[in-house]
Amino acid sequence: MDFKEAKNKFVQTWGALGSQWGINKTMAQIHALLMVSAEPVSMEDVMEELQISRGNASMNLRALMDWGIVYKEYKVGERREFFTAEKDLDELAVKIARERSKREIKPALKVLKEVSSIEANQTAEEKHFVDQTTKLYDFVLKADNVLDKITEYKDNWLTKLVVKFMK
Repeated sequence: MDFKEAKNKFVQTWGALGSQWGINKTMAQIHALLMVSAEPVSMEDVMEELQISRGNASMNLRALMDWGIVYKEYKVGERREFFTAEKDLDELAVKIARERSKREIKPALKVLKEVSSIEANQTAEEKHFVDQTTKLYDFVLKADNVLDKITEYKDNWLTKLVVKFMK
């Protein structure tokens, strides 16, 4: 397998995995392309490489920048915008975890808290519902707190030390 074929296979595979991370295929493909590119890539090059429209490229690049995992760069003498992805895999994982928590876990916690707070004094079914949704809320809250602690490790000298020791 040559370089171009390997790069294409990686971008396609990363794109297919994107839906499991809560992002669309094109967004994941753009991220993959930028992540393995040694130099910043222009939007036109992204469009050509992935055979996508300008609107699709623009919308997905903006979304990746909103996630904090893609950055816009400027080159002296160039009018075009260039983009690069976060290369530090630890930082990438932290940013994705924080964003997914914000977009998925926090809203789910809000709903779980709301539905588990209903008055359950009529039937056994109502009491069971409140009991189960309360347990689920508690579990998801604990998981989210653990995720918060893990993603805060960059700010915590003790956690940094533990992570360094584990490596």
